[in-house]
Amino acid sequence: MELIVFDLDGTLLNRSGSISPYTRATLAQLSAKGVAYTVATGRTLHGARDLLTDAGFKHPQVFKNGVLIWHPIEEDYSHCQALTLPEIEHILRAVFDSGISPFVFTLSPDNEQGVFHPPLELEVEKSLAKEFARTRGMHMEPLSTLPADALITNISALGAPEPIDAVLKEVASEEHLVAYGGDAFEGQGLKWLDVHHTEGSKGAAVELLRQQLGASKVICFGDSDNDLSMFATADECYAPANAKAHVLEAADAVIGHHDEDGVARFLRERFNLPAD
Repeated sequence: MELIVFDLDGTLLNRSGSISPYTRATLAQLSAKGVAYTVATGRTLHGARDLLTDAGFKHPQVFKNGVLIWHPIEEDYSHCQALTLPEIEHILRAVFDSGISPFVFTLSPDNEQGVFHPPLELEVEKSLAKEFARTRGMHMEPLSTLPADALITNISALGAPEPIDAVLKEVASEEHLVAYGGDAFEGQGLKWLDVHHTEGSKGAAVELLRQQLGASKVICFGDSDNDLSMFATADECYAPANAKAHVLEAADAVIGHHDEDGVARFLRERFNLPAD
């Protein structure tokens, strides 16, 4: 069996952050042909669930860059790469020292995801907290109430480039941590960062899926830094034309732009699917 693994933002999704009708129809054709496919995304399950509904995503799915593997049929996680207490302390110290607010993501025993945060000062942070609660269905709680035994999957933050870059630099010194950052959708001049354990990579998670599903070949698509680990482990890897320059160089081939159904058009040719 061949397993296709899609990154979402900047790859399978268009600039509106949705699966286009053409791409959705392509997925239906893949499903009818018996081709297995799934996602490996930096999003949480809550942030991706509505996008994946009615698009045939029935195989285990990778969230938070490989920290979590979700089984949609069983509605359960089979894998969670949590942060250790020293790692958590290191990240929080770096974030607070930079003057930005951390958003601490947790997973409860009943698979509920929560976000704990300190009192928020910036309006953009307050808006982000409301976004988490309103559209992603997460429980928002004060950081002071974080349980001592909480299972912490990742820590994120949003702010000006200088403090975000300072945290990225500080976290880079920690052997078992990996941090991703980039321009934020929430406003010009803002950057985001997300920190988790190095073992929680897309590459490691995709290898687990390969073993669990008995896939003979893995074909992956991605556009950014967090996709490079699965590029390294996949049998075939492709980047849309809008991908970062070093991701384009790492790919086996460059395909069409994500806002022009690049992935779907490539798949129709690759698997001999109807063009229209």
